[in-house]
Amino acid sequence: METFADLIECEDVLLFVNAAITSTGQREFHGTQAEQRLSLRFLHSYIDGNYPEIYAATLALEINDHNAAMIIRNLLVRHAGDGALIAWRLSRMAPQRVYRLFQDLRRLGVNNRRTRAIIAGWLSGRSDLAFDAVKYRTALKDAVRHAHLRLEGELGDFLFAPRGRTRFDHPLLDAWRRAHYEKAAVYELPYTVAEGFAARHGIRREVFLERIAPRLTRLERMRLAESARDQGVEADLAAMPLVRLASYALSLPFRTRARRRAELTAAFRASAARAAGTRAGTWGRVTAVLDDSFSAFGSVTKRRRPLAVAVACHHLLEALAGDYRGLWLSGGDDPLMAQPTGPTPLGQRIIDGLETAPERLVIVSDGWDNAPPGLAGEVLRVWRTRLDPDRKVSIVHVNPVYDAGGFEVRRLAPGVPTTGIRDAEDLPVLVELAQFAEGRTGLAELRGYLAERAAERVAGR
Repeated sequence: METFADLIECEDVLLFVNAAITSTGQREFHGTQAEQRLSLRFLHSYIDGNYPEIYAATLALEINDHNAAMIIRNLLVRHAGDGALIAWRLSRMAPQRVYRLFQDLRRLGVNNRRTRAIIAGWLSGRSDLAFDAVKYRTALKDAVRHAHLRLEGELGDFLFAPRGRTRFDHPLLDAWRRAHYEKAAVYELPYTVAEGFAARHGIRREVFLERIAPRLTRLERMRLAESARDQGVEADLAAMPLVRLASYALSLPFRTRARRRAELTAAFRASAARAAGTRAGTWGRVTAVLDDSFSAFGSVTKRRRPLAVAVACHHLLEALAGDYRGLWLSGGDDPLMAQPTGPTPLGQRIIDGLETAPERLVIVSDGWDNAPPGLAGEVLRVWRTRLDPDRKVSIVHVNPVYDAGGFEVRRLAPGVPTTGIRDAEDLPVLVELAQFAEGRTGLAELRGYLAERAAERVAGR
């Protein structure tokens, strides 16, 4: 039988997981960067201090890299956590973020044997350390020094005594050496490194982009696609994750979106089909209430991020459902032309959604119901207690915004589970996680779920 303490622990852990999924410590529409960071630091300290085992196990969940790095740093500071799970999580993180974490550990003086072993293990797992030496030169030097590693051969010379060699055997290392005086060598380097050399040599931007195009990554191609379209830089949009693709599409002028409608729509469908995988068409009748109110603009730091999540979820739910309807708060029906505008009449749109008799109702919103305030919560309360006490309709609220003042993602009603979301691809797993917030399962099941996910992650390395 669940005790009151167990219920509190379960609620605390879910609160932290939602924060770790959504918050990156950046400014939001309703909160400053300082508020976000202070709130997030408090949550990490609170959960780490009170539930250390669960705190470490959350690395196995779909939390974002910002919070994963904070957890790993805190675990290594106090010599805690599962080394295999930490190694797995590091392998999933962007290399620049991992190097930044290593630099933080060096700054904090965390240099125990376990930390050095984790750094050495991660570096040994890199597919091409010479590439890192060129692209993340300073960060790699810091990591090597901090872990007391000895790099044999030309890689060590490249990092610590590059002028001691007249040439390097590795083509990338030698290209970096030659790029100091040879323009042709610039185009053999990674884009971010080559860009600096191009400016140094006075190479015209259009010439540089045309010749560096074969070395661009998918993300670099997408960032440059619109501004450099005439220079032959094309992005493989269908290969992009849904939220990133949505952010890109929403950044385009309306005329451009209309002109490229077929291309963008095909990319969304391909990306959604890939994300849905074997679940495609298995969710039955699904209705989504999607927030495109003015607060979906986000902030100047995370411009249109909440709206991009809603657009991405729309396309993924369309792929997951057998029968799908998307209801936008603005009344629009064209997600490609969505824009953040107007109030947030969630209550009325939830009523409209329930009238479609769905098997599953998914609400994608920051939860700031204000037209009128509180109507959404009251609608959901009456539905759950009076009209559907047997919960025949599954309702879940996914929220892409962390509310720093409330230390959680903003909820609509106590009887409806709310979970944070950052990437649309995580939606099916987050809906599964929401069952713990709904109160149908307790602390023992939550602990078991975390342990199972951690074991799966480590076993699948």
